[in-house]
Amino acid sequence: MEYIKLTLDNLEKEHICCAISNNKDVQVASKKAWLKDRLNDGLVFLKSVERGKCFIEYIPAENAWCPIEASGYMHINCFWVSGSFKGHGYANDLLNACIADAKAQGKHGITVISSPKKMPFLSDPKYLAYKGFKVADKADPNFTLLYLPFDDNTPVPQFKACVKTPKTDKSGFVIYYTHGCPFTAKYVPVVESFAKEKGIPFESVFIDSKEKAQNAPMAWTNYAVFYNGNYVTNEIQNEKKFMELVERLT
Repeated sequence: MEYIKLTLDNLEKEHICCAISNNKDVQVASKKAWLKDRLNDGLVFLKSVERGKCFIEYIPAENAWCPIEASGYMHINCFWVSGSFKGHGYANDLLNACIADAKAQGKHGITVISSPKKMPFLSDPKYLAYKGFKVADKADPNFTLLYLPFDDNTPVPQFKACVKTPKTDKSGFVIYYTHGCPFTAKYVPVVESFAKEKGIPFESVFIDSKEKAQNAPMAWTNYAVFYNGNYVTNEIQNEKKFMELVERLT
């Protein structure tokens, strides 16, 4: 398999690997705009030359859009190999490239947010454990900060205190989101419009800076649903899923 690294020169023409084929789609446009700014922060997006879900996205932890304390680490934002790409060693290729890059930059190791069991949008904890990742810290309700240290004396990274028990002071349904995940650009407005139509108390909070993301009230900042101040889920909602959520919680 050949791989391509996104750059400012090829970003506009290259496919970003998520399940969206049209480069003019609002989801692709929002993600590419987000990527364009992050490339200057040291982000690397390495992907298969073939279209499909086969890529890794990582960035120096100091510039990661998540509330962790992991100075000197490289942080994996997203790592996705699925469908026909599974079972060929491509995940190993991508992870090894990330590790080699991090070592070349003198990093302490790699961090990534996962969970005890496989969850939507989070990297597979079984695979990461197999590759040597260990649990560094935990945050409610089911997030783990995993790390792969390059040295036995490496400092252990951790979640910031603000996310250990995620809470907000907002009432009703609240969705926090970034454009780090392309699907938010489509589905947050869909749910917002649906909630307005049904008279459901709802607010969306767009996290548009690294500083806001690093001080957010939840571990996974790409997308989070709260209800009456309590964390509910990181699973991206459509009208049907959101209505089921409303019926269950109200």
